[in-house]
Amino acid sequence: MSKTRSGGGGSMSARDFLSAQIALKQKEREAEQLRKRYKEQKQFLDYLHQRTEELQKSTEEAREQRFKLEMFFRDEETDADMEMAQKEMKEAMVKEAEIQRLKEECAELKKRKQEAQLQTLKYSHYKKFMLRVLKLTKFDNVDLLTGYFENLLHIRDQLYQRENQVQEQKEQQKRTLQSLKDQHDLLWLQMNNQLSQRQTELEKARSEALIWEQEWNRIQETAAKKMLELGQIKLATLNLHELTSGELEREEVDDNDTEKQLEQIKVFMLDHTDIVKQYQTCLQREAKENQEPTQNI
Repeated sequence: MSKTRSGGGGSMSARDFLSAQIALKQKEREAEQLRKRYKEQKQFLDYLHQRTEELQKSTEEAREQRFKLEMFFRDEETDADMEMAQKEMKEAMVKEAEIQRLKEECAELKKRKQEAQLQTLKYSHYKKFMLRVLKLTKFDNVDLLTGYFENLLHIRDQLYQRENQVQEQKEQQKRTLQSLKDQHDLLWLQMNNQLSQRQTELEKARSEALIWEQEWNRIQETAAKKMLELGQIKLATLNLHELTSGELEREEVDDNDTEKQLEQIKVFMLDHTDIVKQYQTCLQREAKENQEPTQNI
């Protein structure tokens, strides 16, 4: 339950008060850390100043010594002496750069310390307010009350994170459901296309089957006609065979053996053809013989 206290021409909610108190504690901790670091940096800077003065003194002595040596060994200068002098000069420059960096860092720490002090001053009235609230609660000091509120905020943050996770899971499930729906729609469309294609193929097959059925009917009708004609031919052959077989003694032939019947009919026709030819030859001879006596007379 939220409580508000009036004062100073305005009101403050429990949440604002809690946030301000936590911010105050954070700023106080930051200010304390800055004070410790500033003290350490200041000690180190003092040490560097001392070392700088010593190095500067050593550098001056080295320069004087180098000048004396250069004067003494002007014609016998070696590379080793020059390298040593250059090395000492580089070390001095590095030290100077480190001192400059530490000075800048020290200035930055001072600036941050001042900002922290301003922030602490800004939130100091919250501390006074916290002390007044402390008297109305069961807590013994401000730290316990602040810790209690921090626990509440921590629980609230956990619940908020849990709510975000649940919301994210819901969004993920929505995306998964939409993806499955899209896949289902795509599959449904593909199945419809395949069904349409199969229906087209079925209609084509039915049309072809109808054509082949008509062709089969035509073949059956033709076959029936041919069978009828064949029966008629067999019957006519049988009748002709019976007519020809009455005059001559021949081998018995089955009524259904049309081929043999035809062979016998063929033999009968050939025999009678020969007989007719012989008869015609005789007639021609007799006519010729009858014509010769007439011519002689």
